[in-house]
Amino acid sequence: MAKKKEVTVEEKLRSLYDLQLIDSRIDEIKNTRGELPLEVKDLEDEIEGLQTRVANFGTDIENLETSIANKKNNIEESKSLSKKYTEQQKNVRNNREFDSITKEIEFQDLEIQLAEKHIKEFQVKIAQKNEIFDAAKERVKDKETHLKHKQDELNSILEETEKEEIVLIKKSESLSKSIDERLLKAYKKIRGNVRNGLAVVTIERGAAGGSFFTIPPQRQVEIAARKKIITDEHSGRILIDSELAEEEKKKMSKFIS
Repeated sequence: MAKKKEVTVEEKLRSLYDLQLIDSRIDEIKNTRGELPLEVKDLEDEIEGLQTRVANFGTDIENLETSIANKKNNIEESKSLSKKYTEQQKNVRNNREFDSITKEIEFQDLEIQLAEKHIKEFQVKIAQKNEIFDAAKERVKDKETHLKHKQDELNSILEETEKEEIVLIKKSESLSKSIDERLLKAYKKIRGNVRNGLAVVTIERGAAGGSFFTIPPQRQVEIAARKKIITDEHSGRILIDSELAEEEKKKMSKFIS
């Protein structure tokens, strides 16, 4: 059985830097979208909340209109009873019957007055709710217009970058599988800890990329030798020489526009 070929440090560094190039391009694509995805989601949530509020106001207004209709029915019933009692009053046989019917008529008059009072109160509430209802509907309309603008903007960016991003993500996943698990874990940890996501950097003017601290000449020689993984003691980034970086950039140019 053939012995599995051991991966050299240089090969590991090349794979790591290739992965860094791909991931950095994915970062750039995501940055072009900026806060748009979050803005779109926030607007969608806000519109949903406003629509629920509008629906609730609509239900409240319908309920109040139903109550008004019921009160109007009550008024008609009271008027009908009052008329009936008035007719009965003409045929009473004694004062006691007359007084009893009079009280019924007075009671129905009070019922009518109370119902009319409630109707006025309901109408005031409807007017108030209609004002808020209309304002909420207008706000929904404004938010929907704003959402469409943001969604169109996001869709335009996605249309330009989606295909490239899919290819890059697949390449990133493929490269990740070829890298030693511990080394990949370290790479991801560094990427998560640095602001620009650069876990693998070159030496620039005697200092690690993204750092102002000078790297001693002897250390630079060791980095150029590619015999071991060397990290910047200040930022924790993995260091590679510029020559290796240029070679890998040319090789990966078919993936990175």
